[in-house]
Amino acid sequence: MNEDGSGGDIGLRQSIPATWTFFRQWVRHPLSTASVAPSGRQLTRAMMRQLPSDAHCVVELGAGTGVFTRALLEHGIAPRDLLVVELNAELHALLHRRFPQVAIVNGDARDLRAIVARAHCEQPVDAVVSGLGLLAMPRGVQKQILDAVFAVLGPGRSLIQFSYAPAVPVANGLLDDLGLRAERVAFAPFNLPPAFVFKFSRRQG
Repeated sequence: MNEDGSGGDIGLRQSIPATWTFFRQWVRHPLSTASVAPSGRQLTRAMMRQLPSDAHCVVELGAGTGVFTRALLEHGIAPRDLLVVELNAELHALLHRRFPQVAIVNGDARDLRAIVARAHCEQPVDAVVSGLGLLAMPRGVQKQILDAVFAVLGPGRSLIQFSYAPAVPVANGLLDDLGLRAERVAFAPFNLPPAFVFKFSRRQG
């Protein structure tokens, strides 16, 4: 099996151009592209394990070449119940070609409320899966993204986010300001680079 979950020669022919596209976008936009390469199988499995067992409507942010997108579909999320948001225009076009049945929006995660409303996505959302490079973003941008995410998430639902640093990938004090908590729930040491998985949720009370 290849990194994107496909197999055989067809999967190899698809994954090589996608990986090159991803790397090219990282060279052009290193601060807005989270990594130099798509996520590996170990990190992908760790992210999928954090989905609630009854997840129905899922939003993915910063999908890149679609490694998590494919995994979400294989996990059982129906194409009509998955909304993908990708800011990079070239990666957005690639995602459209790879997943024609999925609603894929070329947009900014800070506008998630309006994007969800326009997409007629079922609300509230059951999970948000994120490949965004939060760690590289200014505090103000982090706040806008988290505000937007938790405006669409249902009660008791979480943002599932990975990072290449073991510390929570948001500015000091921001979780307290937003009434959120973060838990480090997994480590993928064989990913390139090694990655940590966090779950963000609302604080009780």
